[in-house]
Amino acid sequence: MPLDNDDPLIRRLDEVLGEGRVTTDPDRLSPLLHDERGRYVGKARCLVQPRSTAEVATTVRLCAEAGVPMVPQGGNTGLCAGATPFERGDEVLVSLTRMNRLRALEPDNFTLTAEAGMTLQAVQQAAAGVDRLFPLSLGAEGTCQIGGNISTNAGGIHVLRYGNMRDLVLGIEAV
Repeated sequence: MPLDNDDPLIRRLDEVLGEGRVTTDPDRLSPLLHDERGRYVGKARCLVQPRSTAEVATTVRLCAEAGVPMVPQGGNTGLCAGATPFERGDEVLVSLTRMNRLRALEPDNFTLTAEAGMTLQAVQQAAAGVDRLFPLSLGAEGTCQIGGNISTNAGGIHVLRYGNMRDLVLGIEAV
């Protein structure tokens, strides 16, 4: 069902992405508009929840064409408000929570390929399932996401032994 909205960008995003990927529902937006500590609260033009890199690329292209800023958001567990939109309310909030699949797991190579929205805990469990360790460990591991861990170069409690997140990454597919 198409959104009932006069904003041409929101209508276009909904038309192109479809299947409930775009919303302006205040109840769905509300928990995503503040930082973990509750110090900052923003507003967003809409929420986009892509399921693939191609859908992220489409979102970026449409927003760039319209001159509209975006705020990417993972688990929204950061403590510095980097994933909180500004109070202006003109930004598109791009949540990566639906991009949560494990694409590949290769225990012989000690590698796994995870989408940005996969939680750190799910990555740890996937590695443990094949008798491997993914050493990043944070208090928010059940909700924080790998994309956010990479973007912030997370350290965690094992950082002295295994290094920061950048030391655990072999490659990135980025838009």
